[in-house]
Amino acid sequence: MPQPIIRIDNIVKRYGPLTVLDGLSMNVMPGEKLALIGPSGSGKTTILRILMTLETISGGHIEVDGEQLYHMAGSSGLVPADERHLHRMREKIGMVFQHFNLFPHKCVLDNVTLAPMLTKGIKRPQAEKRAMELLDMVGLADKAKSVPAQLSGGQKQRVAIARALALSPKIMLFDEVTSALDPELVEEVLNVMRRLASETDMTMLLVTHEMGFAHDFADRVLFFDRGKIVEEGKPGDIFRNPTQERTQTFLRKIIAAGHRV
Repeated sequence: MPQPIIRIDNIVKRYGPLTVLDGLSMNVMPGEKLALIGPSGSGKTTILRILMTLETISGGHIEVDGEQLYHMAGSSGLVPADERHLHRMREKIGMVFQHFNLFPHKCVLDNVTLAPMLTKGIKRPQAEKRAMELLDMVGLADKAKSVPAQLSGGQKQRVAIARALALSPKIMLFDEVTSALDPELVEEVLNVMRRLASETDMTMLLVTHEMGFAHDFADRVLFFDRGKIVEEGKPGDIFRNPTQERTQTFLRKIIAAGHRV
């Protein structure tokens, strides 16, 4: 049996007196497509930011690809990870954010090539070749020399996806990647993610309010509330026959707001 590529064991995350994640444990298998759903403030984005080491943990352990994320071997057992260890672990993970975070004064091609050249020492010709392949995959090869201000929101988000893929991560994290987009631009970004899900064996974690897409995309759906997993299962089971009252209430509100499930 394959081992989980992500093991989250009893993690706690606090911001002062506020506990956002409270003893959370979950596993993600290699190649699994996982959708994290739930109300705002339930801890979904915090999980992604912790995996990306943008936030630290207050307790517990996380393994990524068989290695501790926030700890490393010391002379007397596990010790907190140093920056060198964290940097190496970050290379296993890519993340696409809600608000693109592109460099505004660099062209699309430079936005995609910069990280591989700086962090992996890849020479410019090789980095540009790979970048053009990725831009072609997301349908933006003709925008390589454009700057972000010349792009639509959907195009910016597709560039952000290509940029994250340029580092060849084993795991991709998507944090509400369509929520800042005009409705007519959402589908072009979702189409890229559908292609990624169907054509690659990459492990993907998605935080989204696009329930219809989560249903079609995910192998497994986790419903979060107040820092805990309330219910998990296959998309058809969660969206059609949720067993927990809290899940049922949440989905009723989503449907009433006009979202497809």
